[in-house]
Amino acid sequence: MPPGMHKLIILDEADSMTESAQQALRMVMTENSNTTRFALACNDSSKIIEPIQSRCAIVRFSKLSDEEVMKRLVEVMKLENVPFEAEGLEALIFTAEGDMRYGLNNLQATFAGFGKVTKENVFKVCDVPHPDLMQEVINLACAGKFQDACTRIDVVYNEGYNMVDIINTLTKVIQNTDSIPHEELRLNFLKEASVVKMRTLEGTVSRLQLHGFLATMCQLSALPPRFSK
Repeated sequence: MPPGMHKLIILDEADSMTESAQQALRMVMTENSNTTRFALACNDSSKIIEPIQSRCAIVRFSKLSDEEVMKRLVEVMKLENVPFEAEGLEALIFTAEGDMRYGLNNLQATFAGFGKVTKENVFKVCDVPHPDLMQEVINLACAGKFQDACTRIDVVYNEGYNMVDIINTLTKVIQNTDSIPHEELRLNFLKEASVVKMRTLEGTVSRLQLHGFLATMCQLSALPPRFSK
């Protein structure tokens, strides 16, 4: 390399490397530190061994905002002459969760499968529980109607949706809905949802856990807020 110039090596998905491979990489980074710069991209930095982390400047990127995702999706759909509805665009943003790649993939799959981006088509392609049904469950729980809420959630469960997808969709609806009376209740709902998701990831995927979550939501809804504005 010319004087003052460095080689640049970019390693994507570095967190999927085994520990022994990372140890070997650490030695390579040390031996070539004068001539080479390494950029490691990963989803979970905790899976990168400490000796490599200490040799790097860690830069963390947050998820994109809904406005940023919407701007790019609209631009792509106009350039590609993709017919879409406003509700279909909102559904793409909802399923993307701040991930532009996921949003574009869902857009392409929806257009390839149905020829038009609508709310119903997006949720058919993404195969996640419909947020409108999750909204009904939350409304019933807020009203203390436990049996009715269980009946609605059973519809989703019996359709064979993954428990993690059910909890994730419930969580996203809780975060964005305006039907929850106050923010303290919203935070309590999210806290309980995180506990249920943790148990689900550990292998507890029974219908009873969903009903228990709804029972807790009904109990929390009956309590007066501890903090007033």
